[in-house]
Amino acid sequence: MIQSVSFIGLGAMGWHMASHLTQVCSQVYVWNRTFAKAKQHEQTFGTQAVDLTQALQADIIFSCLPTSQDVENLIADSQLKQGCIWVDCTSGVPETARKLSQQLKLNGVDYLDAPVSGQTIGAERGTLTVMVGGDESAFKRAKPIIQAFANLVEYVGESGAAFAVKAINNTLMATHLWALAEGLSILKSQGVNLHSAMNCINHSSGKSNISEHIMMQRVLSRKFEKTFALDLLQKDIGIALNLVTQNNLELPAFSLIQQQFNQVSKPDAQQVDFSAIIKILEQQNQLELC
Repeated sequence: MIQSVSFIGLGAMGWHMASHLTQVCSQVYVWNRTFAKAKQHEQTFGTQAVDLTQALQADIIFSCLPTSQDVENLIADSQLKQGCIWVDCTSGVPETARKLSQQLKLNGVDYLDAPVSGQTIGAERGTLTVMVGGDESAFKRAKPIIQAFANLVEYVGESGAAFAVKAINNTLMATHLWALAEGLSILKSQGVNLHSAMNCINHSSGKSNISEHIMMQRVLSRKFEKTFALDLLQKDIGIALNLVTQNNLELPAFSLIQQQFNQVSKPDAQQVDFSAIIKILEQQNQLELC
């Protein structure tokens, strides 16, 4: 029986994801490095702000941190109870997932890599897509809890598989964004009204989630609202390219996308939404997509 759940990491995604857990569990602990944020979550959603030691004693522990290294460092200093499940919603590294799964299994703890997709609006609405890798019996135990913030919870294979799927998904998102921006740059140079062109594309075979939402809402609007920082997408593309190298594959398109997205330095990329990469393309071609 799952009697307690904890959520570690109340960032842009974790803040909303943790809020849904009170629907499926009466004891929901939250912890954040900035403890005042955990207290705010407690006051807003009825969770319980606790210290890290107590958070690590829950039956299911969710983590949603910037990198796999952050999670690895946290686990290295943790004392976990046997039989618990660690559900890592970080967009992480497949190799680290496999290592942590083997390490924790020796202590009677199951580790699931469970990255999410759907951005902050999906986290707020509880409609995220969650891809899960690891022990399938542990997945079946954790699934009813994960469903609190998800529309789709899909088991994709052994440890590391979900992190791999997430990295590829986000690299495809980057590819769609860049390709669409290049296409619109051509149309802009031809004097085409881009809003009219987007209406046509979104009723034709060239449409994608990027064309239906991101391009219109952030780029053509010139808002570039920050919901997913560019440096996090750079990290995910890097994970995907490492998988290409590890498997000795010849996949030139992904390498080209990495070159484009890495034109912004990490400190600058931390400050902006991933869609802001299009400003680089605009500068190169001396035009503005609007």
